[in-house]
Amino acid sequence: MDLNNNNQQTTVIIDVSFSEDIDIVKEFILNEQCPFVNSQADEGLIKFEWFLDESNKTGTLIEVFANPVAWEDLANKVIGTPVNVKFGEMFNIEGMTVLGKVTDAVKEKIKAMNPIIKNYIGGIN
Repeated sequence: MDLNNNNQQTTVIIDVSFSEDIDIVKEFILNEQCPFVNSQADEGLIKFEWFLDESNKTGTLIEVFANPVAWEDLANKVIGTPVNVKFGEMFNIEGMTVLGKVTDAVKEKIKAMNPIIKNYIGGIN
C-alpha cells in the first residue's frame, strides 16, 4: 500500500428515504437500475452498490469512479433517462457527499442536491 497517494478516485454517497413497499424498491434496484447503469458504464465505474435499512425505509447508494471525468461521462448518459426519472420519483435524496474531485459540469448538475464535497488529503491505499 502507498501512503498519501491520491489515486484520483471520486466516491459519491447518496443517502435516500423511500415510502414504496420494500419489494418494489428491491425490484427496481436489482432488475432495473443496476442492469441499466451496468449497460451504460465503462471501466471508469468501479463500484455501484446499494445498502438498505428496510425497517426505517432508508438507503445508501455508493458509487466509486476511477476519476471525476468517469463520473461526468456516466452522468451524461443516465441523467434524464426513464430509469433515472423513476429513481427520482421513488426516492427522496436526504443527502449527498462527494469524496474527491468533481468536474465543473457535474457540480452544476448536482448543485440542487446541495452536495457536501470533500477533497482528498491523505491516507493509505
